[in-house]
Amino acid sequence: MPKDAAVEEFARLVRALKARDGRSYEALGRRLSVSASTLHRYCSGATVPEEFTVVDRLALLCGADEEERRALEAAWTRADGARRPPTPAPAPASGAEPTPEPRAEPTPEPGPAEPKPEPGPKPTSEPGPQPTAEPAPKSKPTAEPAPEPTPEPELEPVHARVTGLPSARRRRRWGWAGVVAGALAVVGTVTLGAVLLPGKARERADEPSAPLTWTVASDLWKNGCGHTYLVPRTPAPPPEAADARSWATAQGAVDGGETLVRVSVQGKSTAAVVLQALHVRVVERGAPLPWAAYRMDDGCGGAVTPRRFEVDLDRPRPVARALDGYDASGQEGRTLPAVSFPYVVSAAEPEELLVYAGAAGCDCRWYLELEWSSEGRRGTVRIGDEDGAPFRTSGAKGRPVHGYDSVGRRWITSTNSGQGG
Repeated sequence: MPKDAAVEEFARLVRALKARDGRSYEALGRRLSVSASTLHRYCSGATVPEEFTVVDRLALLCGADEEERRALEAAWTRADGARRPPTPAPAPASGAEPTPEPRAEPTPEPGPAEPKPEPGPKPTSEPGPQPTAEPAPKSKPTAEPAPEPTPEPELEPVHARVTGLPSARRRRRWGWAGVVAGALAVVGTVTLGAVLLPGKARERADEPSAPLTWTVASDLWKNGCGHTYLVPRTPAPPPEAADARSWATAQGAVDGGETLVRVSVQGKSTAAVVLQALHVRVVERGAPLPWAAYRMDDGCGGAVTPRRFEVDLDRPRPVARALDGYDASGQEGRTLPAVSFPYVVSAAEPEELLVYAGAAGCDCRWYLELEWSSEGRRGTVRIGDEDGAPFRTSGAKGRPVHGYDSVGRRWITSTNSGQGG
């Protein structure tokens, strides 16, 4: 393929990805950690990226499948080769170098080594049959350097299976390249192993190896004012939204009908981390709690409904669905389009995921699981509440609902009892 044709073919594929996504150069560039003008040069064929990584991230963002990504990488390879000047062939080495070949002649030195067996004649002073037998034992010591293999049968299977490092014999054969490759295998094992640990231990184990960090807030109220709790006994007066967590803990309260979770995710370095998917795992499911419901407000509304992920915990396999938001603050309201996975985060570009999880027919304990990939590695982090425990949401439908009378300073039965689920 001609050079210009290779570059144009690559640019055409990049343009197709950008058109499929529908976002502006600036919006896509922010997620890829490149400027809008740089991304435009990729699409026009004016520039070919130095590395395929940025193009692969674009493909993931735009929903390309594995086959499309392979075709894109092949096109980038051809375009990259077309843009680079041909490297001159190395000049032939001077004829003086081959002279070491004659030096190989000293290799016959095994001949001089042969005389050494001449001390063997010493044993010839011993009885005739023994001299012939003695050389044989003497030849064994010369073969003794091979005792190394004897420890290896024990070390090699254990060493290789447990750590992934090559044995001593293989290290000699592979050289440093083999040692480095083995070390990378160990890193991969540690990363994957950390993901399998439960709860808070998993977060601590992930800390050294996972390329991202996150914080979670789960005692949120809708629009900062509206929330329902199920409480086993008449609780204290409602708190401010900022004190919701300590109040709920002190009252033994459980989220009634809905739990709001905000997860803030950030990379630990400039390397991009692709958030591939968000899963919901219900770990315990029971009948809704029989407690009365207590509302933290008498109804409140907000000018902005943020775009979010909605989860129906009553389903056998709950799924986090991306929903549009709505901004009613202006004269004409406007929709805030939902943004689905994948997302890209780095140390400079964090991301917030807002999850609304509802339940009507169960008392559910559940976790979120976030899939990520970065620089050839993949993993999953399990996200629970601030203490690492599962989130808890119970249906509140049909329960007596109470609101707080701020004048009489007491809880009273609300007219909308029976709702809240």
